[in-house]
Amino acid sequence: MAEQTAHAATHGKGDGGKPDAVVVRDALGVGIAVGLSGFAFGVTSAGGGLTVAQTCALSLLVFTGASQFALVGALASGGNPLTAAAGAFFLGVRNAFYGLRLSQLLALPRAVRPFAAQWVIDETTAVALAQPTRRSVRIGFTVTGLSLYTLWNLTTLLGAVGADAIGDTDAWGLDAAGPAVFLALLAPMLKTTMERAVAVAAVVLGLGLLSVLPAGVPVLVAALAAPAALYVEGRRRPGSGGRPGTGHGAPGEGR
Repeated sequence: MAEQTAHAATHGKGDGGKPDAVVVRDALGVGIAVGLSGFAFGVTSAGGGLTVAQTCALSLLVFTGASQFALVGALASGGNPLTAAAGAFFLGVRNAFYGLRLSQLLALPRAVRPFAAQWVIDETTAVALAQPTRRSVRIGFTVTGLSLYTLWNLTTLLGAVGADAIGDTDAWGLDAAGPAVFLALLAPMLKTTMERAVAVAAVVLGLGLLSVLPAGVPVLVAALAAPAALYVEGRRRPGSGGRPGTGHGAPGEGR
């Protein structure tokens, strides 16, 4: 019995965690499935006028699909490079908030954190947050990040090189692959009425202003949905004088 207990603990079960093999399987599933969409980015980027080197540099250095597609889409539509970069930046800001949470769960050595930060994206965060123990969090984050980073960059290169053979990316709908993957990952996270309201408002603003504002600007305006919704919610919520569990600044209240 003692040997069985020790064996279970070694493989991540002793403290209620998942077996390592299960975590690796789940992480690889996400990494491979999403990593293949790098091909769509490579084709879309090269088709939008970027060189193979520029396309690959975006995947190697930026490595956040939604921001990459936003940048390339804005540039391909004739948008100002600064506006396009600003839109991509604001989409990528969410990763900083992911990092605040993951830094507590992973508890990595300081020397490793700058390298791990490159892998803080939607997919690695989703896999890591689904794990019950620090061991499984680290395994899930590492396997997802490594497999996704490797495959995303490889397929980006293949897509960029083969863009001429594909032809018109709009005809294939490849320009929608990245946003579709992002929405598929985001949708299950919208659990509260407030979160759904923010998402709907952002979509309405973004789509409604596409034909009015220059390329890259609608996504910046759509970002205003979050503070606007929080302001409305704050106005609706009655003051409570700091009573626990209600009002602004209540102890333990999620933000």
